[in-house]
Amino acid sequence: MQMSRKIAGFLIVVAVFMIFEWINLGFNLADGHPTAFYVVHGVLIGVNILLGIALGVIGLRGLAQRPKSPVV
Repeated sequence: MQMSRKIAGFLIVVAVFMIFEWINLGFNLADGHPTAFYVVHGVLIGVNILLGIALGVIGLRGLAQRPKSPVV
């Protein structure tokens, strides 16, 4: 099944946004919280960055697909 270029582009945009936002959140966490707070948010950040990378790879693969020529 082929992916449309719009969907592939959307996935890439979502991936870039997710990675940017979660890295930004990581830098903006304030000091003074219990260790569990940082562990939980560290896991959330890591998982969401991995999901963003996966979406980006899927989107790039979708853009790289060549449309099949119609059978005449």
